[in-house]
Amino acid sequence: MAGKGFGNLRVLSLESRRSREMGLLIANHGGQATVVASTREVPSGPNAEESAFAQGILRGEFQVVIFMTGVGTRALAQAIEPACPRERMVAALSKVTVVARGPKPVAVLREFGVNVTLMVPEPNTWREILQSLDQNAETIPLQGVHVAVQEHGVPSPKLYAGLAERGAQVFPVPVYQWAPPEDAEPLRHAIRDLALGKFNVVLFTSSVQVHHLFRFADEMRQHQEAVSALRRAVVGSIGPVTSETLREYGITPHLEPSHPRMGFLVKEAAERSAELLEQKK
Repeated sequence: MAGKGFGNLRVLSLESRRSREMGLLIANHGGQATVVASTREVPSGPNAEESAFAQGILRGEFQVVIFMTGVGTRALAQAIEPACPRERMVAALSKVTVVARGPKPVAVLREFGVNVTLMVPEPNTWREILQSLDQNAETIPLQGVHVAVQEHGVPSPKLYAGLAERGAQVFPVPVYQWAPPEDAEPLRHAIRDLALGKFNVVLFTSSVQVHHLFRFADEMRQHQEAVSALRRAVVGSIGPVTSETLREYGITPHLEPSHPRMGFLVKEAAERSAELLEQKK
């Protein structure tokens, strides 16, 4: 598909879990794909918070449970199964308000047989969670309510603060953490190539990818080179949270997709990258 979409531009992605799919998407849209893993999910448990969550839902101590990710929802169910078998978890969740941050946790919860009370709309950030709860404040009151939150690799302090401001007592449940890849040499090699200006387009699908890129760039003493290269390239961000992280490092993303999905990001970056690069000239 050379000459179409990306028009043979060199595209870097730091996608890990769906790296093969990302590579195919870029290639199908006419790009030369370089996809290197920048993260890996490391289970946090079994941990004290998971155990307390299991006991808490069985005892009816939580009135609201917020599920942040599909992967985390599944991992949490597996982690607590020895103390809280699946059927008991489903029965307990049927008695509480279940909030899902977008379609991925919804899909897992429905697979389990859990009814979702509220699905948070795109772009599925902490802002939309709080807005959705505010819009449903009459049916989902938060004052004095115990709210459990399945974390998604990192804490969400702005969400916790917003819930606390509304009178909720927040109980975060860490399920997994983001760690660098076990073999980081491909990532280091990509950073060296980035610093040399070998990529025209760089796509980010999560904030942690940004953090890990600069963590290794700092170790390699190539922080400023990476910043300069990203400013010369077209930078695509999956959504507002990732864009906010990029700005913290001095990078202004050139585009966010119309929907915060990998396929939309690649398609819309392919459609606009040539134009954006021309504008940079």
